[in-house]
Amino acid sequence: MSLSSPSAVSLYDARPFFEKALQHGVRSGIIGPEKIEAMRAEGPKGMVQIARYFGNEFLRPELEKARDRMVNLISLHLESTSGGDLKQAAESLRDFSLLSRSKGGSDMLKALIAMPQNSHFGMNERGGFRDEHIPLLAKWSLRSLADYQAELARRSQVAHVVNAALWMAGELGVDADELEEAGKDADAVIRTALLVMAAGRTEMPDWVAFEKMIALLRKKHGAAPAAMTVAIPKKLPAQLQAAVEAARQSVMADAPKILDATVPVRSLFDRSPAFMGRYFWVDDGLNEIDHHDRAASAAWNKVTGGNADDGSLLTLFLCVAAAAPPKTMLTEKSAATLVRKIRKSGFMPALAHQYIADHAPVQHQDAYASLWEAFVDEAQATLESDAVHSLNDALALLRRECHVQ
Repeated sequence: MSLSSPSAVSLYDARPFFEKALQHGVRSGIIGPEKIEAMRAEGPKGMVQIARYFGNEFLRPELEKARDRMVNLISLHLESTSGGDLKQAAESLRDFSLLSRSKGGSDMLKALIAMPQNSHFGMNERGGFRDEHIPLLAKWSLRSLADYQAELARRSQVAHVVNAALWMAGELGVDADELEEAGKDADAVIRTALLVMAAGRTEMPDWVAFEKMIALLRKKHGAAPAAMTVAIPKKLPAQLQAAVEAARQSVMADAPKILDATVPVRSLFDRSPAFMGRYFWVDDGLNEIDHHDRAASAAWNKVTGGNADDGSLLTLFLCVAAAAPPKTMLTEKSAATLVRKIRKSGFMPALAHQYIADHAPVQHQDAYASLWEAFVDEAQATLESDAVHSLNDALALLRRECHVQ
């Protein structure tokens, strides 16, 4: 076949898709002279806008790069929406402005950049595209449709795993903020949720409940791991089923080890390299302390780590009153999560009073109760407020009175 044949020329046509669609539209009569004139007027305006967005509209190199970006963004949108059909792409150019097609390409890339890159909670940002993503958008604005499609496929798969974990956890009473705070992998959340449902439980377990659940499964299926039924929930949205099925297969592969009663549960799930981080449990230090050590003084020393200053104690009492894992120090992020939890689930100062009575050294209980009451009197209204700037006010209060790093 000679290179002059039409099929050979099409194979080596490296022009931007926008240019090919425009030429096809002109030759076929889809795009007339008036539309061409409108494009000539729009083009420079769009180049200036793009140059200003990414840098400086007064520098010639920036304007030239803006032209390349504009052509590529239009090409991305046209080729993606038309499936490579030149007639359909030409009709789109006829019916819509160049700026709208360029914006369409930009919106595609912004949505891509905002998608999760990995399935580990706490390592992905929520909130969509933001100004700090502009340098990344600048790079993607010059990439090909093939690059975009490959990255979209990869991130879509990750998003399905993350969304499946959010759905499964939500069915068991755990929300997105709690998963981010825990910082576990989405696959681990799905695997555990499948085990919970297989055991007939309705809540995501803390460690104590997790240990009991595995003991129950071992008692029921230990002699025949293959008999353990791990099923996909019937209500699971169709688009998430593939991600959950992959996790289900991995749980079934783990079943012989999970059901091996000769291996202590803690040793398998929390100390075995192959299983560490592979499954998930809610961090509920209070329940674990109560379960493993009934002695109040031992439990108190464990949860406070020996810290007896006001900031540490108030942080601890605040966590308990919010029904959150007890801590004597919070990060900025966990403090914000705690405030949101209080506003969603309620603030229960009585829980902290009961905690002091149950666990604090007897000789200090009155002083700790007075410290907590004074804090509640000052802070409760701010913590529970839903005013516009109330979150900032609440965080400022916690920085002043508690331990927030």
